[in-house]
Order: sequence, then structure tokens, then C-alpha cells
Amino acid sequence: MNAAELRDKTTDQLREELVRLKKEAFNLRFQQASGQLENTARIRQVRRDIARVLTVMNEKKRAAEAAAE
Repeated sequence: MNAAELRDKTTDQLREELVRLKKEAFNLRFQQASGQLENTARIRQVRRDIARVLTVMNEKKRAAEAAAE
């Protein structure tokens, strides 16, 4: 997932994506704690995807505030 794909999504779609990623991160942490996680690099990838979604959401918020002024 890259930022360009995320910028094409609506705010509601971004929120849904954020919820999905946070659930996945929780599940990955749970698997790691129980010793069942095979792909440890996925944790880092999900964390970065969460950061990308949050960044795009903040960009959209600031753009909306700037347009309102």
C-alpha cells in the first residue's frame, strides 16, 4: 500500500482501513507473544501502513480546514 492509493480514498474509507490495520497489528502481536508468528517483518509493515493512513488523514483534515478559511 502506498500513499497515492490512500489519497484516492475518502475519509470514511481511510477510517475503515485504519481499523482493519489496527486489528491486524493486534493479531500479529498476539501471535508473536504466543510464538506462532512466522513472518515477523509483517509487524513492521503494518505499523508503517498505519502511519501512512494517519498521515493521509491529517493531510485531508488540514486541506479541509484551509479550504474553510
